[in-house]
Amino acid sequence: MIDLNSDLGEAFGIWPMGDDDAMLDIVTSANVACGFHAGDPSVARRTCAASAARGVTIGAHVSYRDLAGFGRRFVDVAPAELTADLIYQMGALDAMARIAGTRLRYVKPHGALYNAIVHHEAQAMAVVDAVRTFDPELVLLGLPGAVVLDLAAEAGVRTATEAFADRGYLPDGTLAPRGTEGAVLHDAEAVAARMVQLVTTGTLTAVDGSTIHVEADSLCTHGDSPGAVRMAAAVREALVAAGVGIEAFAR
Repeated sequence: MIDLNSDLGEAFGIWPMGDDDAMLDIVTSANVACGFHAGDPSVARRTCAASAARGVTIGAHVSYRDLAGFGRRFVDVAPAELTADLIYQMGALDAMARIAGTRLRYVKPHGALYNAIVHHEAQAMAVVDAVRTFDPELVLLGLPGAVVLDLAAEAGVRTATEAFADRGYLPDGTLAPRGTEGAVLHDAEAVAARMVQLVTTGTLTAVDGSTIHVEADSLCTHGDSPGAVRMAAAVREALVAAGVGIEAFAR
Protein backbone atom coordinates (compact mmCIF):
# COMPACT_ATOMS: atom_id res chain seq x y z
CA MET A 1 0.00 0.00 0.00
CA ILE A 2 1.15 3.54 -0.71
CA ASP A 3 -0.33 7.03 -0.45
CA LEU A 4 -0.13 9.60 -3.25
CA ASN A 5 0.00 13.26 -2.24
CA SER A 6 0.28 16.58 -4.04
CA ASP A 7 0.76 20.24 -3.09
CA LEU A 8 -2.54 21.93 -3.92
CA GLY A 9 -4.47 25.13 -3.23
CA GLU A 10 -1.54 27.27 -4.36
CA ALA A 11 -3.50 29.67 -6.57
CA PHE A 12 -3.73 33.25 -5.31
CA GLY A 13 -6.53 35.63 -6.20
CA ILE A 14 -6.81 35.76 -9.99
CA TRP A 15 -3.51 33.90 -10.50
CA PRO A 16 -4.01 30.15 -11.11
CA MET A 17 -1.50 27.47 -10.12
CA GLY A 18 -1.83 23.91 -11.38
CA ASP A 19 -4.93 21.85 -12.14
CA ASP A 20 -6.14 20.96 -8.66
CA ASP A 21 -9.38 19.32 -9.76
CA ALA A 22 -7.57 16.91 -12.06
CA MET A 23 -4.96 16.10 -9.39
CA LEU A 24 -7.67 15.41 -6.83
CA ASP A 25 -8.99 12.66 -9.09
CA ILE A 26 -5.58 10.94 -8.81
CA VAL A 27 -4.13 11.52 -5.34
CA THR A 28 -5.31 10.25 -1.96
CA SER A 29 -3.91 13.15 0.14
CA ALA A 30 -3.93 16.89 -0.53
CA ASN A 31 -1.31 19.18 1.00
CA VAL A 32 -3.31 22.40 1.00
CA ALA A 33 -1.50 25.75 1.12
CA CYS A 34 -2.37 27.80 4.19
CA GLY A 35 -1.70 31.32 2.86
CA PHE A 36 1.87 31.89 4.04
CA HIS A 37 3.64 30.71 0.86
CA ALA A 38 0.65 30.51 -1.48
CA GLY A 39 -3.12 30.30 -1.50
CA ASP A 40 -5.74 32.54 0.06
CA PRO A 41 -8.94 31.94 2.09
CA SER A 42 -11.17 31.45 -0.96
CA VAL A 43 -8.73 29.06 -2.59
CA ALA A 44 -8.29 27.10 0.65
CA ARG A 45 -12.03 26.78 1.13
CA ARG A 46 -12.56 25.67 -2.47
CA THR A 47 -9.71 23.15 -2.32
CA CYS A 48 -10.93 21.65 0.94
CA ALA A 49 -14.46 21.32 -0.44
CA ALA A 50 -13.19 19.64 -3.61
CA SER A 51 -10.98 17.29 -1.57
CA ALA A 52 -13.80 16.33 0.77
CA ALA A 53 -16.15 15.66 -2.14
CA ARG A 54 -13.67 13.10 -3.52
CA GLY A 55 -12.76 11.56 -0.17
CA VAL A 56 -9.21 12.89 -0.38
CA THR A 57 -7.48 13.36 2.98
CA ILE A 58 -6.54 16.97 3.81
CA GLY A 59 -3.19 18.06 5.23
CA ALA A 60 -1.92 21.53 6.15
CA HIS A 61 0.97 22.60 3.92
CA VAL A 62 2.54 25.03 6.37
CA SER A 63 5.37 27.41 5.54
CA TYR A 64 7.57 30.27 6.55
CA ARG A 65 5.88 33.63 6.12
CA ASP A 66 7.28 34.10 2.60
CA LEU A 67 4.57 34.78 0.04
CA ALA A 68 6.90 36.62 -2.35
CA GLY A 69 9.43 33.79 -2.34
CA PHE A 70 6.85 30.97 -2.49
CA GLY A 71 8.25 29.69 0.79
CA ARG A 72 11.49 28.59 -0.85
CA ARG A 73 13.78 30.92 1.12
CA PHE A 74 15.13 30.04 4.55
CA VAL A 75 13.91 32.40 7.29
CA ASP A 76 15.89 32.65 10.53
CA VAL A 77 12.77 33.00 12.67
CA ALA A 78 12.72 32.49 16.43
CA PRO A 79 11.31 29.06 17.37
CA ALA A 80 8.44 30.48 19.45
CA GLU A 81 7.39 32.73 16.57
CA LEU A 82 7.61 29.85 14.11
CA THR A 83 5.43 27.68 16.35
CA ALA A 84 2.80 30.44 16.52
CA ASP A 85 2.88 30.93 12.74
CA LEU A 86 2.34 27.21 12.18
CA ILE A 87 -0.52 26.95 14.68
CA TYR A 88 -2.15 29.92 12.96
CA GLN A 89 -1.93 28.19 9.58
CA MET A 90 -3.21 24.86 10.87
CA GLY A 91 -6.14 26.54 12.57
CA ALA A 92 -7.15 28.38 9.41
CA LEU A 93 -7.03 25.28 7.23
CA ASP A 94 -8.80 23.11 9.80
CA ALA A 95 -11.66 25.61 9.78
CA MET A 96 -11.98 25.27 5.99
CA ALA A 97 -11.83 21.48 6.24
CA ARG A 98 -14.52 21.37 8.93
CA ILE A 99 -17.02 23.45 6.99
CA ALA A 100 -16.42 21.04 4.10
CA GLY A 101 -17.54 18.20 6.38
CA THR A 102 -14.15 16.76 7.24
CA ARG A 103 -11.08 17.79 9.27
CA LEU A 104 -7.34 18.21 9.13
CA ARG A 105 -5.51 14.87 9.34
CA TYR A 106 -1.83 15.67 8.90
CA VAL A 107 0.78 18.41 8.53
CA LYS A 108 3.47 18.71 5.87
CA PRO A 109 5.95 21.61 6.05
CA HIS A 110 6.65 23.29 2.72
CA GLY A 111 9.73 24.29 0.78
CA ALA A 112 12.62 25.82 2.68
CA LEU A 113 11.06 24.94 6.04
CA TYR A 114 10.74 21.29 4.99
CA ASN A 115 14.42 21.22 4.04
CA ALA A 116 15.60 23.17 7.10
CA ILE A 117 14.06 20.79 9.63
CA VAL A 118 15.95 17.87 8.19
CA HIS A 119 18.93 19.18 10.24
CA HIS A 120 17.91 22.41 12.05
CA GLU A 121 16.97 21.14 15.52
CA ALA A 122 15.55 24.39 16.93
CA GLN A 123 13.15 24.90 14.04
CA ALA A 124 12.36 21.19 13.94
CA MET A 125 11.34 21.32 17.59
CA ALA A 126 9.21 24.39 16.84
CA VAL A 127 7.33 22.37 14.22
CA VAL A 128 6.84 19.47 16.63
CA ASP A 129 5.61 21.86 19.34
CA ALA A 130 3.10 23.37 16.92
CA VAL A 131 1.64 20.02 15.90
CA ARG A 132 1.56 18.64 19.45
CA THR A 133 -0.05 21.83 20.82
CA PHE A 134 -2.67 22.17 18.09
CA ASP A 135 -3.74 18.52 17.81
CA PRO A 136 -1.58 15.60 19.01
CA GLU A 137 -3.60 13.24 16.81
CA LEU A 138 -2.25 14.83 13.62
CA VAL A 139 0.42 12.99 11.61
CA LEU A 140 3.61 14.87 10.70
CA LEU A 141 4.82 14.06 7.17
CA GLY A 142 8.51 14.50 6.39
CA LEU A 143 11.69 13.29 4.74
CA PRO A 144 13.09 9.95 5.96
CA GLY A 145 15.97 10.51 8.36
CA ALA A 146 14.96 14.09 9.14
CA VAL A 147 15.66 15.26 12.69
CA VAL A 148 12.09 16.59 12.90
CA LEU A 149 10.72 13.05 12.64
CA ASP A 150 13.02 11.83 15.41
CA LEU A 151 11.96 14.70 17.67
CA ALA A 152 8.31 14.11 16.84
CA ALA A 153 8.56 10.44 17.74
CA GLU A 154 10.20 11.33 21.06
CA ALA A 155 7.35 13.77 21.75
CA GLY A 156 4.66 11.20 20.98
CA VAL A 157 3.61 12.78 17.67
CA ARG A 158 2.79 10.29 14.92
CA THR A 159 4.97 10.51 11.83
CA ALA A 160 4.99 9.36 8.21
CA THR A 161 7.70 9.49 5.58
CA GLU A 162 7.52 10.51 1.95
CA ALA A 163 9.48 10.32 -1.27
CA PHE A 164 9.27 12.75 -4.17
CA ALA A 165 8.34 11.32 -7.54
CA ASP A 166 9.55 14.34 -9.52
CA ARG A 167 12.70 15.26 -7.58
CA GLY A 168 16.25 13.98 -7.77
CA TYR A 169 18.08 12.71 -4.68
CA LEU A 170 21.63 13.19 -3.43
CA PRO A 171 23.62 10.14 -2.28
CA ASP A 172 22.84 11.01 1.36
CA GLY A 173 19.10 10.67 0.74
CA THR A 174 18.31 14.39 0.76
CA LEU A 175 16.74 16.24 -2.18
CA ALA A 176 19.03 17.69 -4.85
CA PRO A 177 18.82 21.51 -4.62
CA ARG A 178 16.53 23.11 -7.19
CA GLY A 179 18.54 24.59 -10.04
CA THR A 180 21.11 21.79 -10.06
CA GLU A 181 21.27 19.12 -12.75
CA GLY A 182 18.80 16.30 -12.15
CA ALA A 183 16.98 18.10 -9.34
CA VAL A 184 13.57 18.18 -11.08
CA LEU A 185 12.39 15.27 -13.25
CA HIS A 186 10.01 15.66 -16.19
CA ASP A 187 9.73 12.29 -17.99
CA ALA A 188 6.43 10.83 -16.76
CA GLU A 189 7.18 7.24 -17.80
CA ALA A 190 10.64 7.28 -16.24
CA VAL A 191 9.28 8.76 -13.04
CA ALA A 192 6.52 6.14 -12.90
CA ALA A 193 9.05 3.30 -13.28
CA ARG A 194 11.21 4.93 -10.63
CA MET A 195 8.31 5.00 -8.15
CA VAL A 196 7.46 1.35 -8.79
CA GLN A 197 11.10 0.57 -8.02
CA LEU A 198 10.94 2.56 -4.80
CA VAL A 199 7.71 0.99 -3.53
CA THR A 200 8.63 -2.59 -4.46
CA THR A 201 12.35 -2.57 -3.58
CA GLY A 202 12.85 0.42 -1.24
CA THR A 203 15.61 1.82 -3.45
CA LEU A 204 16.18 4.77 -5.79
CA THR A 205 18.97 5.89 -8.07
CA ALA A 206 20.62 9.12 -6.86
CA VAL A 207 21.80 11.90 -9.18
CA ASP A 208 25.34 10.48 -9.16
CA GLY A 209 24.13 7.04 -10.25
CA SER A 210 24.46 5.39 -6.85
CA THR A 211 21.67 3.30 -5.33
CA ILE A 212 20.16 4.62 -2.11
CA HIS A 213 17.62 3.16 0.31
CA VAL A 214 14.44 5.23 0.73
CA GLU A 215 11.48 4.36 2.95
CA ALA A 216 8.19 6.07 2.20
CA ASP A 217 4.58 5.93 3.34
CA SER A 218 3.60 8.48 0.69
CA LEU A 219 4.74 9.65 -2.74
CA CYS A 220 4.54 13.33 -3.73
CA THR A 221 4.09 14.84 -7.17
CA HIS A 222 4.31 18.63 -7.10
CA GLY A 223 1.08 20.15 -8.41
CA ASP A 224 2.83 23.18 -9.94
CA SER A 225 5.34 21.20 -12.05
CA PRO A 226 4.95 21.13 -15.85
CA GLY A 227 2.91 18.07 -16.83
CA ALA A 228 2.11 17.37 -13.17
CA VAL A 229 -1.25 15.73 -13.84
CA ARG A 230 0.13 13.47 -16.57
CA MET A 231 3.01 12.48 -14.30
CA ALA A 232 0.78 11.74 -11.31
CA ALA A 233 -1.56 9.68 -13.47
CA ALA A 234 1.37 7.70 -14.91
CA VAL A 235 2.69 7.00 -11.40
CA ARG A 236 -0.69 5.79 -10.17
CA GLU A 237 -1.29 3.61 -13.23
CA ALA A 238 2.16 2.03 -12.99
CA LEU A 239 1.76 1.28 -9.28
CA VAL A 240 -1.66 -0.29 -9.72
CA ALA A 241 -0.34 -2.37 -12.63
CA ALA A 242 2.45 -3.59 -10.32
CA GLY A 243 -0.12 -4.71 -7.75
CA VAL A 244 0.40 -1.83 -5.32
CA GLY A 245 -2.70 -0.59 -3.44
CA ILE A 246 -3.32 3.17 -3.26
CA GLU A 247 -4.58 4.42 0.10
CA ALA A 248 -4.22 7.55 2.29
CA PHE A 249 -1.69 7.19 5.11
CA ALA A 250 -3.74 9.36 7.51
CA ARG A 251 -7.43 8.85 8.17
